[in-house]
Amino acid sequence: MDSQYLTGQFLLAMPGIGDPRFERAVIAVCAHDENGAIGVGIGAEIDGLTLHDVLSQLEIEPGNAPDVPIHFGGPVEPTRGFVLHTDDWAGQDTIDVAGRWALSGTIDVLRAIAQGKGPTHWLVALGYAGWGEGQLDGEMTRHGWMNVADDAGMIYATDVADRWERGFATAGIDPRLLASESGHA
Repeated sequence: MDSQYLTGQFLLAMPGIGDPRFERAVIAVCAHDENGAIGVGIGAEIDGLTLHDVLSQLEIEPGNAPDVPIHFGGPVEPTRGFVLHTDDWAGQDTIDVAGRWALSGTIDVLRAIAQGKGPTHWLVALGYAGWGEGQLDGEMTRHGWMNVADDAGMIYATDVADRWERGFATAGIDPRLLASESGHA
């Protein structure tokens, strides 16, 4: 892999990645540099957990916020929340993700959403995917992940069940034609 970092792109789990937590995973890469990478999963929802459940646990009145499913952001810190959102709102910890979307991880974004004063588009996830120094770079050279540069419509305008296929279609690949195992010479 060259020295280009993947911040603001999407990682797609290849068939047969070997880790059931990442089967058909779609990860929005929020930071990637020489020290490692962090991303938020957008390809799966947590069964039975909705935004109103989370707001209730945090003692926030939901207001007119829709009661949407919460996403499985990744296996690291699965009780920590993250919100991917448009850049028309910012809080004290909001980071810009390559000018493509924003990431917030404090309760102020949830309060703003509940009050109808938050970002125009958003997605709430619990947990994240993280890689140490050089780890993602190494994984990108083996059978496991494919990166695609898609627009924010991947996050906000595509049904969760269709994101993985959309990613491959963006790259011009039919995922049905991918083998789940690689050959050995």
